[in-house]
Amino acid sequence: MKVSVVGLGYVGLPLLCAIAKKSGDKSAGFDISESKVKDIRAGKCPVDDARCMEDLKTIDCNVSNDDSILQNSDVFIVCVPTPVFDDYTPDLKPVMNAVKQISKYLNKGNYLVIESTINPGVCDEVVIPIIEKGTGLKAGVDFDVAHCPERINPGDSKWNVYNIPRNIGSTRPEATKFLADFYRSFIDAEINEMPDLKTTEATKIIENTFRDINIAYVNELAKSFDVLGIDLLTVIKGASNKPFAFMPHYPSCGVGGHCIPVDPYYLIERAKQSGFDHKFLKIARQINNSMPEYSVDLLATGLNKFEKPLKNTKVGLLGMSYKANVGDLRQSPSVEIKRILLEREADLEIYDKYFPDLSTCASLEEILDKSYAVLIATDHKEFKDITPALLIKHNVKVVIDGKNCLNKEEIINAGIYYKGIGR
Repeated sequence: MKVSVVGLGYVGLPLLCAIAKKSGDKSAGFDISESKVKDIRAGKCPVDDARCMEDLKTIDCNVSNDDSILQNSDVFIVCVPTPVFDDYTPDLKPVMNAVKQISKYLNKGNYLVIESTINPGVCDEVVIPIIEKGTGLKAGVDFDVAHCPERINPGDSKWNVYNIPRNIGSTRPEATKFLADFYRSFIDAEINEMPDLKTTEATKIIENTFRDINIAYVNELAKSFDVLGIDLLTVIKGASNKPFAFMPHYPSCGVGGHCIPVDPYYLIERAKQSGFDHKFLKIARQINNSMPEYSVDLLATGLNKFEKPLKNTKVGLLGMSYKANVGDLRQSPSVEIKRILLEREADLEIYDKYFPDLSTCASLEEILDKSYAVLIATDHKEFKDITPALLIKHNVKVVIDGKNCLNKEEIINAGIYYKGIGR
């Protein structure tokens, strides 16, 4: 059985490696990026995934940016991005384009699996019509379409493509069983067989929407408790000792990544098309989208304590990645924070070792030395190790801790202005 993976990013490439370890030269990978394909062929990992990096040292992946590599495949797996437009409406073009390419090579008896995160109804309303039109075949009769929503956590040393449980549903129960057994052949975790496509599509959407809503809750609490003079992190710690019915979430300068700040919009838009208004989800998105500006407002307030305006004051932005210890810029709050700081005419310096091209400074020491105030937007380990002594050495007067990763009491006791999110 030949298995082809379309889209070789954070989801597709680790998946291809896992499949290739089982099927060898009977697997193939396709991506429109010539540079990405070139790196993979050279054994270089174009995504920040430690396990994938190790796999590529021992696996010779058959990859190409020519879609003819897809011919004679039995199973096609789509792992392309599902972003949103500037107005936050879903952009299904990557999925649609991938499916159109696959339709040139899909034959009777084949299987198409969508791993990309999609809203309920996309397989039935978008994917299947494209294939049926392109091939003249009938879904559920001549070929089967399944959804197995990806679950990947960049930078996580424990959870990876091999051990995260998955859900899968298809056009027919027989196809679901066949494909579930296929995933079980290389994944050492539960593969849950779902009753249909739409139910399966809903699982990933509610997973990430659940997180978005709860993060919005604590972000709003952060604003409220700041006014009330309560340290939210201390409150969360206290609430967390309840052994049931509470799950801690934490405030920050914003929500990033390809899933949490994107997936709710897919559900919001699809429900709107059916006449339902997801007011709660929209409010959660508004709250989380407000956090970059709120963080800059905290910075301006801190500078006012020293009778300094934000305009023309040297400010150091620490971190561009949306997540600690990875080079991932997708939907990063830091990008919005940077935009706001420049809009307000701060004299901005930037440092993130994962993004030297976006950095104006080559080291942490350099940016601290140049900055009157710093705003920590990513909790890289390097930044979490910042001490009051280091801040004093470089004469940093104001610290806005957008990730609540520093010791508040130590910094305040050292005579430095400190403000976290909800602290």
